Amino acid sequence: MSKTDRNAATDMTAAMEETMQRLQGRFQAMSQQLESKIDEMGTRIDGLENNVSDLMTQAGMEEQAASK
Repeated sequence: MSKTDRNAATDMTAAMEETMQRLQGRFQAMSQQLESKIDEMGTRIDGLENNVSDLMTQAGMEEQAASK
């Protein structure tokens, strides 16, 4: 392998490593954003469940559901 070929291979390896590091950084950022959004949705769902439960209690439906 000539010196030029070795330099080209070294340059290509460095470029690929840089590209892979950038992709890994982007993937990590997207993963964190998705995890944050999923946590937020879970919190909102919990809040909705509590609101529905409160509304059912206010409407007297909880006693009806328990007696069936």
